[in-house]
Amino acid sequence: MPGRLRAPQPGWTAHADVIVVGSGIAGLTTALQLRQRVDRVLLVTKTVLNEGSTMWAQGGIAAALDPADSPEDHLRDTLVAGVGVCDVEAVRALVTEGPGRVRELVALGAEFDRDADGEIKLTREGGHHRDRIAHAGGDATGREISRALIAALRRVQDDPGIEVIEHALVLDLLLDDTGRACGVTLHVIGEGQRDGVGAARARAVVLATGGLGQVYAATTNPSVATGDGLAAALRAGAEIADVEFVQFHPTVLWLGPGSSGQQPLISEAVRGEGAFLVDKDGARFMEGRHPLADLAPRDVVARAIVERMRETGEDHVYLDARHLGAAFLEERFPSIVARCRELGFDPATELLPVAPAQHYASGGVRTDLHGRTTVEGLYACGEVSCTGVHGANRLASNSLLEGLVFAHRIADDITARLAAGELPPVPAGEAGRPKGPATLLPETARVEVQAAMTRGSGAVRTAESTAATALALAALAERSLDESAAEPGPQAWETTNLLQVGQLLTHLAARREETRGGHVRDDFRDLDDEHWRGNQRATRSRDGSVTTTFHPVAAQDIS
Repeated sequence: MPGRLRAPQPGWTAHADVIVVGSGIAGLTTALQLRQRVDRVLLVTKTVLNEGSTMWAQGGIAAALDPADSPEDHLRDTLVAGVGVCDVEAVRALVTEGPGRVRELVALGAEFDRDADGEIKLTREGGHHRDRIAHAGGDATGREISRALIAALRRVQDDPGIEVIEHALVLDLLLDDTGRACGVTLHVIGEGQRDGVGAARARAVVLATGGLGQVYAATTNPSVATGDGLAAALRAGAEIADVEFVQFHPTVLWLGPGSSGQQPLISEAVRGEGAFLVDKDGARFMEGRHPLADLAPRDVVARAIVERMRETGEDHVYLDARHLGAAFLEERFPSIVARCRELGFDPATELLPVAPAQHYASGGVRTDLHGRTTVEGLYACGEVSCTGVHGANRLASNSLLEGLVFAHRIADDITARLAAGELPPVPAGEAGRPKGPATLLPETARVEVQAAMTRGSGAVRTAESTAATALALAALAERSLDESAAEPGPQAWETTNLLQVGQLLTHLAARREETRGGHVRDDFRDLDDEHWRGNQRATRSRDGSVTTTFHPVAAQDIS
């Protein structure tokens, strides 16, 4: 695998103590926390501040805020959803620190929905045995959290200690002679001196770039989710873990054959309020499949839908929310109802056609409990990371909490290490991009990457399907080495990132010969704890080879 994107040499430079890449809950929280403690923070975002994945989070944020609930109960539900391969200590940090971090978010200005007594209203979603999901605006939780964090950032933007660069796509990590991360190259669409490709140098880099959803033809992820941070970390030699565990949200509005790109999500919270799934004949099919029926973990529901679609020959099933009534639906789910009606569907009066689509990547750049990756000076937070919290399948509404909790942990760790002199400034001239062959795939090849991934490495996989995808992607990778095949630019760089992420995901999916969580094999339908209870990790060496290792996980007590 080539170690860098083909791009012009940097024409300008910037300097900071810490660079944070991404403006979702993970990136914004990290930047805000660091601004209070270090001299200079540079926040880089791909489009504008409010267009990250956090904006699209409908469900909510999970935390044991109810006195009847407890972190131990939340931990237990998370471990069950993760199907035996979570990092228990990471989950414990999440559920223990989570309630306090949510309350701090409220103090910052986030306005969650309240009950008649003025307490935060808590609801339930799939996989949770307690009401512990806090919402804002009914189904606009991510938008409200993003609003509050951006407002806090704008209150301090006049502070010379923090700078924001929008419309900036990160290309590659800068590494010093020892392999330590000490900056990034990035392309900025703007005016003045900071236009085109530049180099930003820092003592530490935090990747908070979100997910990889655009590697598939249909996803709930925004168009910016092209795996840029994951691909850059892979090229730089960081260890990547568990990327075969891709969560397909079971209830995405089906818009007809051939529909692609970002698809409308019908939040799990709709089922949490009593909606249920039926097939074309109106028969409920989740009862008897799982004790929680329609509120089973997402992998269970998505698999059941795929199986029922196969049995009936249909390409979708239906979500029935009619009995909830128009008044309730409009109050509880205003954004969802408005979007459905805009597209010609009315959940108050008709069945909603739904089918699974890519929703969340449980794996990513592997980190420790402080957010450190295996590359010195490089941190990862949010969906781009693999903290071990999610295991094989993310529990509903744990992702916003993960970004919040681990952003604070990263800020604490960087602050302590800077004070201890462990992340010294990089002498001028020592930071450079990886050596060796460069790669670039033309933007027109994106549909080929997405089609191959959807066919062979999608919601249901086999040895045959992943082998076909691997061959298709290998042919594209060969094309990417031709220097005349593509002109450098944002679309080509994104497409190349998708290709490399897709190759790694397909490789790990082919190796894991079992069904576990978000990884579903039609030719290995059972869980295989004897051989596969553990994590797969992949690392690219400086010679371009990618080494994959397996790390067993001890049996977890979830009683």
